Amino acid sequence: MTDVTDTIFVAPANPVAKPGLRRAFERLRYSIARRPTTLLLGSVGLPAGLGLLFDESVFGLISGQILPTGGADAAGGGIGLAAAAGVLAARRLRRGDDRFESSPCDADVARAVEILGRQPNAAAGLVRLGDKRLLFSDCGDAFIMYARRGRSMVALFDPVGARETWTALVLKFMRDARSRGCRPVFYQVSPEFLSCAIEAGLKPYKLGEQAVVDLTTFSLAGGDWLKLRRSINRAERDGLTFDMVAPADVPEILPELAAVSDAWLAAHNAGEKGFSLGTFKEHYVASEPVAVIRLEGRIIAFASVLTTASGGDAFIDLMRHIPNTHRGAMDLLFVRIMEYLKQNDFRSLNLGMAPLAGLSAHDRAPLWNRIGRQVFENGERFYNFRGVLEFKSKFDPRWQPRYLAVPGRGFPLVAMLDVTLLIGGGLKGVLRR
Repeated sequence: MTDVTDTIFVAPANPVAKPGLRRAFERLRYSIARRPTTLLLGSVGLPAGLGLLFDESVFGLISGQILPTGGADAAGGGIGLAAAAGVLAARRLRRGDDRFESSPCDADVARAVEILGRQPNAAAGLVRLGDKRLLFSDCGDAFIMYARRGRSMVALFDPVGARETWTALVLKFMRDARSRGCRPVFYQVSPEFLSCAIEAGLKPYKLGEQAVVDLTTFSLAGGDWLKLRRSINRAERDGLTFDMVAPADVPEILPELAAVSDAWLAAHNAGEKGFSLGTFKEHYVASEPVAVIRLEGRIIAFASVLTTASGGDAFIDLMRHIPNTHRGAMDLLFVRIMEYLKQNDFRSLNLGMAPLAGLSAHDRAPLWNRIGRQVFENGERFYNFRGVLEFKSKFDPRWQPRYLAVPGRGFPLVAMLDVTLLIGGGLKGVLRR
């Protein structure tokens, strides 16, 4: 019987690998081989951490290894990293789910929502979920939303609010984290945040690229859009219709939306996630417009649309549909949302992340980028990386990089694993999908 330890972790010997690294790897390998549970959970660690949970389907991973099995980087860096990830994953996965220290009070959420209207990031509307703690700037013009997992205090997105308060607020957050014995982590931050990150002693690691459609120029005219026009026309000929339901009217359709959501979760063997992913909570779904697709009067697909008044930005958040829905339903949903927003003077629509897209692969690229690139190119059995990129690319978006920023040296494996478990809701959520 093949030794599963060798199957997962062992690479051909690397003649140029540093002796210290080889010895460290052998110690890790021995530790893993002695602990079957560690081995099983460790096999989840690296792909889960790099898959990043940008949607629920990333959880279709348990076994196998996605790094190359030969070459200097594979044997020296990649395999050692995989082994380290395995040990770290096991330790993290075995811990209880401590993502919520306590929920923010209603007054703090209301205060944060008031700030939302004065800044351009519509995705910050995720604060309405109520699953994140809030830290406000001293002047009260900005906030950081965060949650804790293990010893990581994870902030979601850039600080929300007045740009001139960011540096002081970031330093305040870092002091707060360290006073609790935690590492400060910033997840899915923009290039605009990097100057604050560097000033605060944080190191950025690219996670992928975010797709943003310029609605001021969006149009389906021209030959480049022929395939998409055909998909939409076919969907409408087959009886699919679109409607944007205002927040005041959403409560009337909540039972239908809940039925679609339940069917979608059951079909994917998935549970609700959280933190950076919207969840089906009635108060949350009813707080913003909901776009729906109907067939013969029955809702078969929907998407909640987060908006902000200040910058004309919108964000497609919670998207669900019944199993075996019409192939053109999602094309119709996305395009009609864009057209509706354009008619209502919105300037851009955030389609979310394409994980691990745009990572450099040249010889001088950082090891994190090269590993991420290998995952993107060879990890289709864990997550449909190319499919997500191709679907969002059909709408001709601008691609904007997003980063993980953490303190200290070395790879952010511990932080990334904590983020993975935080979004997934702990071990059960990760393994369930």
